Amino acid sequence: MTLATKPNGPRLLAPPIGESRPDAHVGLVMFALAMGGFAIGTTEFAVMSLVPYFSVGLRIDEPTAGHVISAYALGVVIGAPIIAVLAARVARRTLLIGLMAVFGIANLLSALAPSYGWMLAFRFLSGLPHGAYFGVAALVAASISPPNRRAQAVARVMLGLTVATIVGVPFANGIGQALGWRWGFGIVAVLALLTMALIFAYAPRDTVRPGASPFRELGALKRRQVWLTLAIGAVGFGGMFAVYTYLASTLMTVTQVAPTLVPLVLCIFGLGLTAGTLAGAWAADRALMPSIGGILLWTAAALALFPFAAGNIWTISVVVFLIGTSGGLGAMLQTRLMDVAGEAQTLAAALNHSAFNTANALGPWLGGLAIAAGHGWTSTGWVGTALALGGFAIWVVAVLDDRRVAKLRRT
Repeated sequence: MTLATKPNGPRLLAPPIGESRPDAHVGLVMFALAMGGFAIGTTEFAVMSLVPYFSVGLRIDEPTAGHVISAYALGVVIGAPIIAVLAARVARRTLLIGLMAVFGIANLLSALAPSYGWMLAFRFLSGLPHGAYFGVAALVAASISPPNRRAQAVARVMLGLTVATIVGVPFANGIGQALGWRWGFGIVAVLALLTMALIFAYAPRDTVRPGASPFRELGALKRRQVWLTLAIGAVGFGGMFAVYTYLASTLMTVTQVAPTLVPLVLCIFGLGLTAGTLAGAWAADRALMPSIGGILLWTAAALALFPFAAGNIWTISVVVFLIGTSGGLGAMLQTRLMDVAGEAQTLAAALNHSAFNTANALGPWLGGLAIAAGHGWTSTGWVGTALALGGFAIWVVAVLDDRRVAKLRRT
């Protein structure tokens, strides 16, 4: 691996030794990797809309059925670091295919789950490959792209997830309503199989990197900047989830729209997520750390507008789009971790998604506390603003630490 030392840490300049760079097929490689993101995004978000259906099928109430979502998130948080460490000596192409195989089987088992207990177990299993897949896919994408376009390469992988919020989720929900909720999970298993075939056909055939080992991957945990970057995501991204989790309830209770309009507004959120991922990656390739700080402040401002916009369908739609653009933070932080993780690239990249799922738990929990305290549905906007600003405060610490280290190197 070729590295260059910069003030903010080592930067990946070339693919690892033994990894090919199929220039003629870069677009197909990106499509194959993004298809996996599409499958993961579909099941992650569609299951929320299928809760009313499988709760009836499994003879449980909806609040209990909601624990299935938590089981998936727990699987992501636990699976990402464990798989990244244990699979340190596995070639990336092989690992991606294996992760998709586990993901597909787990979703097929979810479709066949005979009881609530089994459904919990299968959703936990489905979440295990999530973080590791995105982390490894991001590294593969970056390895076949020019150094000054790494963030955009990572964003193309993430586009699979953002497009899932626009197309995959409504499709899986429609299938679930028309043919039964089990088909909503079954279609994801088919997408996983398609992803495996595409990766097998187009992903670069790499070899295990020299010196790769679980202990080298664990070296990422010794780096202060890795922890700071993960903390930015765990706190700063929580703001978006604080609002998104309760958006449907806010639309029906405060904005007072018909239930049929809720999916349209959720689609607008997905459009914002896609636009933010593309624009954020473009900015990150030009000025990474300033872009991270800028998007955190942008997110805080958009979330602060939410309580004022919630009373009208037009204004809330615009603000929901703006909040969605904060999704650009994902590719930025993934790229930042490539810079600061040194030789422990896989673990750091996978932990990024553990951080995001921590945000997915933190934001809704704090938003729920505000609502339960009687502050109303729109109070989630203020909770989200505080979390985004909290992420920005951690970003300031990271920048100051970078400058301190750079100053020590000069002396």
